[in-house]
Amino acid sequence: MLKFPPQDREKLKTIGVTSLLDLALFLPQTFEDYRLTKHPTEGECVVEVELKGFTTKGQNMLLVSAICHAWRSAVRIIIFNAKPWHYGAFKGGKTVLIHAKSEFRFDTWQFVNPRIISKTGGIRAIYKTDLTDETITSLKATYVTSTNLTAEGLTRDEANLLLKLNENERDGLTLATNLPARPDIVERLKRLEAYNYALKISHKKSDFLAPECTLFDLKEWLANLPFTPTNDQKNAINEIRADLASQKASKRVVMGDVGSGKTLVMLASALSVFPQIALIMAPTSILAEQIYNEAKRLLPEFLRPVLVKSRTKKQKLEDAHLIVGTHALLWAELPPCVIVMVDEQHRFGSAQRELISKLVAANALRPHFVQFSATPIPRTLTLMQGNFVKFSLLKEIPFEKKIQTIILQNQQFPELLTHLKSEFKRGKQAIVVYPLVSESQSSVYQSLNESAPFWQSKFEKVFVTHGSDKEKERILEAFRESGNLLLTTTIVEVGISLPRLTTIVIVGAERLGLATLHQLRGRVGRNGGEGWCYIYTKLREVPKRLVDFSRTLDGFEIARLDLANRKCGDLLDGTSQHGQMFRWLSVEDEAVAKEASERVAGVAKFDDDEEVCELFFD
Repeated sequence: MLKFPPQDREKLKTIGVTSLLDLALFLPQTFEDYRLTKHPTEGECVVEVELKGFTTKGQNMLLVSAICHAWRSAVRIIIFNAKPWHYGAFKGGKTVLIHAKSEFRFDTWQFVNPRIISKTGGIRAIYKTDLTDETITSLKATYVTSTNLTAEGLTRDEANLLLKLNENERDGLTLATNLPARPDIVERLKRLEAYNYALKISHKKSDFLAPECTLFDLKEWLANLPFTPTNDQKNAINEIRADLASQKASKRVVMGDVGSGKTLVMLASALSVFPQIALIMAPTSILAEQIYNEAKRLLPEFLRPVLVKSRTKKQKLEDAHLIVGTHALLWAELPPCVIVMVDEQHRFGSAQRELISKLVAANALRPHFVQFSATPIPRTLTLMQGNFVKFSLLKEIPFEKKIQTIILQNQQFPELLTHLKSEFKRGKQAIVVYPLVSESQSSVYQSLNESAPFWQSKFEKVFVTHGSDKEKERILEAFRESGNLLLTTTIVEVGISLPRLTTIVIVGAERLGLATLHQLRGRVGRNGGEGWCYIYTKLREVPKRLVDFSRTLDGFEIARLDLANRKCGDLLDGTSQHGQMFRWLSVEDEAVAKEASERVAGVAKFDDDEEVCELFFD
């Protein structure tokens, strides 16, 4: 896989390009033809004109008379909203090159709001990014070559297609600007996009030896749990145990909807390596404490769990069998571990995930790595990621949920208030999630701070917190014990378990992705029963994606809808990317994705230090 030199790599990262095929598939938004137009024609033109003089009309309109000798014709230049510099630039007696749209009106050729240019020649690609068009064109000329493209595993025909789409010539211009009319070309671009994605993923694959592990027998423990594990939980546990029996350090993602029982899978994995050490890293102190408390409640007494929440507190960890903690683990003196598990892995940066794995490594041995996510990944993506990471799915929910998703607009607000009063009388709880903490002139929605007095005047035991609040964890715990209503931001997307929570209201729902909405909705009815999710919007016409969201509770369907609707952002490392990640590939193109994965498996040479994007959702 081609590596860009550091200087060029940094430039290309600003436009979301990390690989050669990223660059080759980064096509211009439009083209400008700077070749001299030798004959009269309507449309974009570059002509040399001899200026004769100008008159003014109205307040800021400039009418310039000129001669275009190549066209053998007098022409008119019209400048609307003329600035002072125009009067000097278009005074009579000068000859200038202009780039403008031409049209034949009132028996003469005229040019409207032209640009004066210094030289002619060639067709210029226009990208409209943070990098100049000239910079991108130069980088493409350096790297997008037939030799480099075929070295990436492309066929000669595929390489020629990309070269044609990137060349600044008339044929390339015509092809690149008329792609919607060429379904055959679009189909080929789909395959190249899928291949590029799968290739980048597979270049992150690395083989490390894992510590030897004799698996602890779980049969008696599973049989004596206070509940019966689902079949999906049992399958995920068996798949992880198979990984642990391997001599190679494995990478696995366990995807399960909110409430599908991921914690049990973590604890079973930790018990499987007893008496060796397992580690679990969680994004918040509250979530870490919940996992730790579940470990003390469900695991045998002979397995010693330790909770690490503070960077400053020194703890003896060598005697622990299970270490549970937050980011504080990154600064702790950790013993070698057999397995590392990261809960809600999208909350950690790729550098943090890699660091925690290295911290618990023993010499050349690496631990098995399992990431847990309540944000399912569409099958299209998992098919292309199959060469790098294994997947386990938790689709069964131990408790039956009856969650109603209701689209809320202003006229239904009194009904919401009546509903909340009824739920509070039953000893239930509710959350209202706001998009902003403080007032913003650009937002049509009230902020958390602006709205708090209204709710506090209507109800008792109203708690308020947000992400920047240093007391947020204490407030969340106090709300869990005694509150009626919590006013907050999306910090409740993951974390605290609220068994009495039956209602969540999401303000400005159209501003959030469906995956985030689904995570927020998942706070409701954690132990089964009835629940309500109100998605509030001030838009007169409710977006179709919100309507689709309200009709399903299936996290995997939500993931498919989210990708189909967003079509943007970098799904590999959670950072924003200019333009669309997949311009042509659709979430429905599973056959194309499968073909890309199989193709990469045959050509990829795995490279541990390749700097490409990391996996999964933001």
